[in-house]
Amino acid sequence: MGDEVLTKLELQIMQVIWRRGASLVADVQEGLEQELAYTTVQTVLNILVRKGKLKRELEGRAFAYSSAVSEEKALGTAVRDLVDRMFGGSSEELVMSLIKSRQIDAKKIAELSRRLETEGGGK
Repeated sequence: MGDEVLTKLELQIMQVIWRRGASLVADVQEGLEQELAYTTVQTVLNILVRKGKLKRELEGRAFAYSSAVSEEKALGTAVRDLVDRMFGGSSEELVMSLIKSRQIDAKKIAELSRRLETEGGGK
């Protein structure tokens, strides 16, 4: 539990909660770009609770939902899943694919590597 990849809608709902903090169903519904029925939003929130991505607390007569995982952790899980499924677990193959499809160039990769070194994120 907790390491499952989010669907597109689940991610959109998580982004609303990461932005707004603890939210009622109506708050999340209002924060979404597309219009969804209250019951749909409530169902997805409850799925996210079961997945361990959200926690809920009773506030008066309604539940307030808050994040149980950081955005960074959720995105890391999604990237790991992508690399495993599409690139056989090889992050190097992911980078090569980005370069070959001109999504990023070698100059930008070098710049990112320097940035990681100066920010202390390099291993």
